[in-house]
Amino acid sequence: MTFKILSIDGGGIRGVYPAHILKCFEEKLGINLLESFDMIAGTSTGSIIAAGIACDIRASEMVKMYREHGADIFNKRKSKIPFKKESVATKFMLESVYDSASLSAILKSVFQEIKLGDITKPLILPATDIGNGGVHVFKSAYDPSFLRDKLVKIRDAVQASCSAPTFFDPHKVDEYLLSDGGLWANNPALAAVIDAQKRLGIPYDDIQVVSIGTGHSKVAYGLKHQGGWGFASGWKHKAFINFMLSLQSQSALNYLKLHLKPEQILRIDFESDTELPLDDITEIDNLISMADRDFTYKTQEIRDFMMEGDQQ
Repeated sequence: MTFKILSIDGGGIRGVYPAHILKCFEEKLGINLLESFDMIAGTSTGSIIAAGIACDIRASEMVKMYREHGADIFNKRKSKIPFKKESVATKFMLESVYDSASLSAILKSVFQEIKLGDITKPLILPATDIGNGGVHVFKSAYDPSFLRDKLVKIRDAVQASCSAPTFFDPHKVDEYLLSDGGLWANNPALAAVIDAQKRLGIPYDDIQVVSIGTGHSKVAYGLKHQGGWGFASGWKHKAFINFMLSLQSQSALNYLKLHLKPEQILRIDFESDTELPLDDITEIDNLISMADRDFTYKTQEIRDFMMEGDQQ
């Protein structure tokens, strides 16, 4: 029997792209996402969508959240430090650009008090343990040996996974100070496949993965044009983080292809000739349009891929 994994990349506001793709799964193909996938994984903005599906929230509600609250999520904070104008670079080194309180309030409205221990569907939400210098993977209660996360609220796990460096402050969950899982698993498909094989004993040959990206820009960080490292100087610091996350997504997909056969992976993503910022809310309508176009183009491929395991 085929074991289907749904994996959703990180990418800030570009999460509206996979959200709309999955809305099309539901509304145009009649696919119940919670019932159709055996494991769900999401990183950063993808963790919002993955957790939403695990909580049986419709993808259309996720699209609505991005539309209605994108501007609130990327709400620039007011500095508490009296910087001079020429000290803006120093501010970037000491403060995050956006107010985490806005993101926290939105996640609370979506997920309320649901805990990871309430979710029996295998759910994987990567984060980064910056306090101890390691990875941190939130998991639902699909294995009786999982004890650490049972009482963790989903909204806290998601906020930790979303807390991209320089964009949002790290998020404290119990004893852990956590940041964006995209630093090591922006594309969590590989982590999910390995966990399915090692933890649940699913043979690699029985695994199928629907991996949805948030766009890949062919425009690199641009160091040769700008000169100097942007992170330390305040120049293009957000582009630098975006570049790091994009590299991780690409490498994870390449490694995944070494574990599985091509016919076991359905990757839905798009490539852009221009930069794809994580926080440009003016691109929401354009991202939804691209998602609809890509779904239309891949409709038959998606239908065949989703039905393949069911026919065995």
